[in-house]
Parts: sequence; structure tokens; C-alpha cells
Amino acid sequence: MKVDWCYQSQFSCDHQCKAPDQWNQANGDCGGNYQSPINIVTKKTVKDERLTAFQFHNYQQLFRGTIKNNGHSVQVDVPHLSIISGGGLTSSYKAVQFHLHWGKDGGPGSEHTIDGEQYPMELHIVHMKHHYTDLATALADPEGVAVLGFFYQHSNNRNQKYEPIVTALSSIKATNGNSSLPSISLAQLIPPEKNLTSFYRYKGSLTTPKCTESVVWTLFESPVPLSADQLRAFSQLKFHDGRPMVGTFRPVQPLNGRQVFHSGATRIPTSSAILVAAVAAAVWACVSPTRPKHQLLHHDAAAVHVPASLRSTTSPLHGCQDDRVVVQSPTTGGSLYNTNDRGVP
Repeated sequence: MKVDWCYQSQFSCDHQCKAPDQWNQANGDCGGNYQSPINIVTKKTVKDERLTAFQFHNYQQLFRGTIKNNGHSVQVDVPHLSIISGGGLTSSYKAVQFHLHWGKDGGPGSEHTIDGEQYPMELHIVHMKHHYTDLATALADPEGVAVLGFFYQHSNNRNQKYEPIVTALSSIKATNGNSSLPSISLAQLIPPEKNLTSFYRYKGSLTTPKCTESVVWTLFESPVPLSADQLRAFSQLKFHDGRPMVGTFRPVQPLNGRQVFHSGATRIPTSSAILVAAVAAAVWACVSPTRPKHQLLHHDAAAVHVPASLRSTTSPLHGCQDDRVVVQSPTTGGSLYNTNDRGVP
């Protein structure tokens, strides 16, 4: 099986394959201006009232699929019965397949990042416009493909809805390995529909070569819970070269002037408890003679920073220079970095 590209995790001195920074040398649009994935800086997104709720047609429909190790991920092809519409899409789209991207043993591994946070894993459900019969034809249309992206977070409990997939992984460790799945539905893989009204939208590309720029991307805020054992199970697979299948993500790409939109639904609020913790840490940093970088550990943490320009003269932070706060989120397994005006570290 000849593959002319690899992930950074596969590259080494004795195995010099074409890593992501070289994809543009031999693979279609990989050097284009509208590439995916990206880092979404939430404060720079624009609210778009046209991004209404999705309609998920036949997402509850059970089907018996085959899960396959395709050499760089796991993929399940789905019958063209499940259709999405609404959500600001200009057409209806039918599901074609889903696949995942992950890190190592449950560590950071999502492709897209939110304010610099990389989640443990990311699900892509790939759809094409309803009137196309194959994905290759759909990719010739600038908006021919719509991908729904879902992030995963660490959970103390196993997600029973994922057991059929996790169990099958042990049977497909080698490239081209495949295994029949019991009846599953797309709905069981994603959060409840009532939790899917808050999402981000932008125009981008496939995240693997040939990186075709024909994708309407939707990234949902509500994550999917998986236990640490379930997340680690994906790392037992092997790439086409026999190396451990870990770090299956492309680094984030430049926006190049693109605008990211968010739906009109209520955004997830920042916890007041996190705000208190962040302010307390900033006070400590201000009075500390060494001013070390600090890490805040908190359940479902989110980066919070109060700029100097917004502090009152009676604030204990008055006169304290803007400082970088690093927040780690144990529930998602990711790291959050806040540098005031940038969304990435």
C-alpha cells in the first residue's frame, strides 16, 4: 500500500516520510489559503442569526456498518439515509462516512482547537450534497461537502454507546483490517439534539491530502464523553507503516482572512468559580517577586483574564501588568492558554 504522506508522529530520522509541513509539495490544495483545521478564537467569531438549529433526518436509523483501519485513521462508511439540513446550510447533505482523529493514550489529539485548547479526540461525520452520488464529484463543488465536527472530553464513566466501536478496535489493529459492527446509529455517537444548537461555522478543506477546499465546516461546542480507557483504545492501532497510530491530526492552519461565525444560540458561559480562581492567581502573581507562570487546575476550566484597562483603581490588581495565565482542563484533557489578544500559545 503506497501512501505519499504521513503525520508528524510517524516522522523520524530513520523514517523520513512527507509530514504535514511538506504536504503542499505533492498533494493538491494543501498549500491553499482556505485550509483546515484552524484554531477558533471565540472572541473574534461573529454571531450569525442564519445559523439556526440543524434538522437531523434518519440519524436515529440503525445500520450495520464495517469499521476499517485505512492506514491513517478508523473509518465507517454509512448508508446514504441520514440527512442534515438547516443550520445555515444552503442545501441538504447526506452522510457518507465518519472517522476520528486522536492523540496518544487520551492526550491532546483533536484537529481543531478552541482558544488554543486541543481536545483528546475529534469526530468527523462527512456529508455530501444530496444530489451527488459520490464524494469525488461532490469535492468539485466549492460547497459540495459538509463536515460535522465533535470534540471528546474525559469522563469517569465509560460511554456505553461507544462500546461497539471500542470493542471492534482490537480486531483492526493492522492497516486494511476491518470488522463488522452490530447495529448502530449516528445519533448514538453525538450529543442529544437539544445540545447541538451552539456551534461554529467556517469554510475550509479536507484535513488530509489532497486537502480539497470544498468543505463547509461545523464544530459543535457540546462534547462527547469517553472514559480514559476508551480513549486509550484508539492508540493500539497501527499506521500503514506499522508504527503506533497516534497523533493523527494535522496542525492548525492560518485563517488567511476568513471569518468564523457562531450560531445565535446561547454560548456556554464561563463559570464564576473559575473567574474567582483566575483573579486570585493574578493577585498572587502580582505580589510574588518571581512572578512565575501559573497553572489553574479546575473542573471544566476555561481561560479567564481581566485586562489592566478594565481594572478599577480600588482593585487589588490595579497597577499589575497584564500577565499570562495558563489553565489546564482535566475534564477535556487539554490545555488552555490565554495571552490577552491571541487564541494560541
